[in-house]
Amino acid sequence: MTSTIDDAYATCLDITRTEARNFYYGIRLLPPPKRNALSALYALARRIDDIGDGDLPLDEKRAELVKVRKNLGRLDDLDEPVYVAVADAARRYPVPLGAFEELVDGVETDLADVHIADFDELVVYCRRVAGSVGRLCLSIFGPAGDSDFETLALYADQLGIALQQTNILRDIREDLTNGRVYLPADELERFGVRVMLDDHGALDDPQGRLAGYIRYAAGRAQDWYSLGWRLLPYLDWRSGASCRAMSGIYYHLLCRIGSNPVLVYSQRLSLSAGEKAQVALTSLAGGRS
Repeated sequence: MTSTIDDAYATCLDITRTEARNFYYGIRLLPPPKRNALSALYALARRIDDIGDGDLPLDEKRAELVKVRKNLGRLDDLDEPVYVAVADAARRYPVPLGAFEELVDGVETDLADVHIADFDELVVYCRRVAGSVGRLCLSIFGPAGDSDFETLALYADQLGIALQQTNILRDIREDLTNGRVYLPADELERFGVRVMLDDHGALDDPQGRLAGYIRYAAGRAQDWYSLGWRLLPYLDWRSGASCRAMSGIYYHLLCRIGSNPVLVYSQRLSLSAGEKAQVALTSLAGGRS
């Protein structure tokens, strides 16, 4: 059984290394048991997300999400590597499996054309698809010493919401091609923005109104990072370094978008491998201090 679990974790680490380089830079700073557990949680979260973004017909996507919900209730009966690893992680750590249910709820939102009415609705969506992941991560990090776990879960939730706002600003063009607009409709109206593509497939912004809105939204997202980073002092130094690295990569990306919004008009922006490594090293040093 031990070798089976080891193989399951190896599969999850490979998925994380291949599919989530930003996340992987962070979990590399953790001791192996926590690294394995977080890779398992990521692998299942990735599977759920891929169902929503994949090419299956809509009814098959819904059926696959129903299957995930059922599997979450019978983890110990499954022998598929990702579920084997998640089940083992849940035995070792206080994993809130209900957070995966919330993630499924969020992905179900993505199955139809997305229209977000206002920022409150956006926060609900971000909490489901990313705040849930923040709380899953917290269950593995674990607070150092005595602390109010409910409060720390709130901070983890807020940090996840900050990361998802970054993703949304980065992926405006890509989401639009898939019939999804996550930018709150009332705010777009207030800024006089109509999100469209030009003849070359880039975001169309002849009057610069979209750029103005992105700067505004990026500034607000930075405030959510400040809320979420209240979690860091309560983590042991390696968990804190890991959390700081993962979120720091996205924060650097957000600052770049906010300072020059046109960078996302025709490409999917990311930090270079060297920049990510630098963030990770800085986070490790900060964690020790």
